[in-house]
Amino acid sequence: MGIGPYVICDIETTGLSKRFHKITEISAIKVVDGMAVDEFTTLINPQVSIPGYITHLTGIDDRMVRFAPTIEKTIPLFLEFLGPHPFVAHNASFDHGFLEYSSINHLGKKIANDRICTRRLAYRLLPELSSRRLDVLCQFFNVKNTQAHRAKADALAAKEIFEAMLAMLYEREIREKEEILRFQTAPRKKYTARG
Repeated sequence: MGIGPYVICDIETTGLSKRFHKITEISAIKVVDGMAVDEFTTLINPQVSIPGYITHLTGIDDRMVRFAPTIEKTIPLFLEFLGPHPFVAHNASFDHGFLEYSSINHLGKKIANDRICTRRLAYRLLPELSSRRLDVLCQFFNVKNTQAHRAKADALAAKEIFEAMLAMLYEREIREKEEILRFQTAPRKKYTARG
């Protein structure tokens, strides 16, 4: 069976706090048998001014999001796209945290999907790396990120990294979704030794 279809996500925000900052962009890509088969990507009007340092980082400014939908209108569409599939992201607690906070606020429900984090997996699969940032993993796996710090490009890069990690997991005979979920939360030391 393996992992089956999954949705890999990335968001851009006005800051780091899900309670005080807002989502400015969502990209989600549905993957089946390693191939991207569908996409949900949109800018979000955060209804607050985007800080200059965020615009410098992401390229997203107030003008770009002026006529974009609000998160209140977008979150139901995102959840419909996500469906029952595993939610995969790099540093998934960040993206999932913002999206779930919005879902709770506007729809009154949590996001119950299984959550897989490429950053967590990197700590266990690649203990020799000095950093597990997305750009470092892109370099390690020779993945080209065409527009870093934009949601679609980061999601596509994370998808390529995750597929490479799945191959590494399969070599360890870790194939099923439940096995991957256990692996990403197992004590790191258990998986650092090379046989």
